[in-house]
Amino acid sequence: MISHHDTVRAVEWRNGRLYLLDQRLLPREQRYLCLESATAVAEAIRAMVVRGAPAIGIAAAYGVVLAAHCARDSSPRDWRRAMEDDFAALAAARPTAVNLCWALKRMRRIVDDVADADPVALLLQEAQRIHEEDICANRRMGELGAALIEHPCAVLTHCNTGSLATGGYGTALGVIRRAFSDGRIRNVYADETRPWLQGARLTAWELVQDDIPVTLLVDGAAAWLMAQGAVEWVIVGADRIAANGDVANKIGTYSTAVSAHHHGVKVMVVAPLSTIDLSAPDGEEIPIEQRPQEEVLALEGHSVAAAGAAAWNPSFDITPAGLIDAIVTEKGVVRHPTRAGIAALFE
Repeated sequence: MISHHDTVRAVEWRNGRLYLLDQRLLPREQRYLCLESATAVAEAIRAMVVRGAPAIGIAAAYGVVLAAHCARDSSPRDWRRAMEDDFAALAAARPTAVNLCWALKRMRRIVDDVADADPVALLLQEAQRIHEEDICANRRMGELGAALIEHPCAVLTHCNTGSLATGGYGTALGVIRRAFSDGRIRNVYADETRPWLQGARLTAWELVQDDIPVTLLVDGAAAWLMAQGAVEWVIVGADRIAANGDVANKIGTYSTAVSAHHHGVKVMVVAPLSTIDLSAPDGEEIPIEQRPQEEVLALEGHSVAAAGAAAWNPSFDITPAGLIDAIVTEKGVVRHPTRAGIAALFE
């Protein structure tokens, strides 16, 4: 169900094909790409057509459905083996987002368990279940996170964590949507989020679409905004959470959390249980994706740096658990996260 303050959907399955809203073109153009193969889905994930850990996982699940369809037609007697290259391509598309591997593991269980009959229908059911579970989880997280905001205030968010980054409604933006509807949020400040400008192009666009007041700021202005007493919460998502509560999220999250800690601003991380990687004991064990330096040296294909300059372009950073006031999942809230608190979510 799509309601007021929740009108955007970036991942859709229609008539045996996957449609992805090309987020590289927003906000100037709204165009859906029609994908008919797992290879195309993997490339779309890698090229940032779709981004955000939950949305990547959902897209990959549908990519497995497309892989099964092709394998069934090309190798009806050995369709499982025919899918292996597609599984590998999807898994390698974005290494930091744990939801990608989580979704592929769920789909692989179906592949392993299904009889030799047509696998496509069962795989489609599982992909759609993953998609719907994500939306339901986001609404639950929205409810739990909004309850932590005790009185009307302004908040700051970094990157994009809304319907564009999930199956729908959003993680951190889901909390913001619910809190705004409940009268707990007056205004949202959004970091622009270099180098891909997800805050400027995507978060601001989503909030404008849903009539939620948004004010954009350059990433480097966040600390000074906090010094003015303008915000009471920083609300962000996560691409992976370690067993001790360390959080991998879009580059710039760590510096924002450091500034928040200094200024007495609370930090809330909102992510589904599937984002928690218990196999990673702490943030040092989370792989950090290094993306092409051209993303920093240029903007929309136009050079913005001196010729001959190099760039360092990690896509994510690690925010230590000690800088986080609350991690919100669909299974509950962990305040001042610890290893025991994270483990309790799985009991």
